[in-house]
Amino acid sequence: MNILVIWRLLTVGGVNAGWRNRALYFKKHGITTDFLYTKDLGGMHMMEDVANVYVVKKKQDVHAILRKGYDAIIVVDTSQAYEWLNDVGYAGPIIVEARTPELLKLKRNLQGVETIVPRQFIVPSYYQKRLLSVLVDDQAPITVIYNGLDASFFRPSVCDDVPDKKIIAYVGRLDGRKNWRAFLRIVSLLQKERDDIECWIVGGAHSVDKQTFEAEFEAEWKEKKLDSFVKWFPVVPYQQMPHIYARIRQSGGCLLATTKVESFGNTFIEAMACGVPVVAPRVSAMPEVIAHGKTGYLFREHHTRGAVRAIEAIIDDRQRYEEMSEAGRARVLAQFTIERCAETYVDVLQHIVGEQT
Repeated sequence: MNILVIWRLLTVGGVNAGWRNRALYFKKHGITTDFLYTKDLGGMHMMEDVANVYVVKKKQDVHAILRKGYDAIIVVDTSQAYEWLNDVGYAGPIIVEARTPELLKLKRNLQGVETIVPRQFIVPSYYQKRLLSVLVDDQAPITVIYNGLDASFFRPSVCDDVPDKKIIAYVGRLDGRKNWRAFLRIVSLLQKERDDIECWIVGGAHSVDKQTFEAEFEAEWKEKKLDSFVKWFPVVPYQQMPHIYARIRQSGGCLLATTKVESFGNTFIEAMACGVPVVAPRVSAMPEVIAHGKTGYLFREHHTRGAVRAIEAIIDDRQRYEEMSEAGRARVLAQFTIERCAETYVDVLQHIVGEQT
């Protein structure tokens, strides 16, 4: 079986991390996955060693790819794709992945979906299923398939270059939805009260609002006098992330998320797979991924002091830390391995393509 995945943005975020893992698993089951993007935001290194990757903008180039005779096409949050598929008269089955976790943006990304008659909608969480159900009525079944990871790659490990202080890390883009301002408010409070912590920002070099970051983030970073307390690692290849999580775990630190909304949250399962507890707001899909009090803590949104208390409850109790570390790894093995999650996707593809033939 040959399939094509269409998405606008080739990023280092969770969507492409999830698809990298799926493509590797699919290959073992006789499914070849190609990817079509219109813009590269630094994610090529994630995908080029596992699949054919096309980054094209011209419509005629897109049409040429769509005419390659794929057995199925999967569209991820790209409304332009529906026009392209109609242009070439693609007659195979089309699956739509709806991953945008904000209702208005999701509605925009689905404009024109009714023209291609999707066979299936796939979402990465039950939160996202509820959101999508508001917009699509009964156009096609909605199936929840969690993102999966390679638990033999993301696993607890030992490293030598561990700092003396406990690391509180933010991993991901620097944009409005990931809410870097809330992160700075939380770590600013930690800086005033603790001398045994350092904070890391991992990623962000290719954020969509990079200019905003350079102006507003840097200004606030320096205004709060955090430039020595918060270290920024703007580019960390995906393949090096297990080492980053190993350093966090050995330091006795945790992952801190401040995102306003998530349809899943790949960094959470990556951290937990590596034995790193997670602190995040109790919103959207976060409670589906993080078991409150067992693999980390969920704090009330916008509650800075609550986030600080959650962090301190983890890093100041070594026994609790070890219990959360083990529970996080166990939760990933039980629910979020690529074998468990992608097997469902393979079943969906085989069923839909089999019906077509």
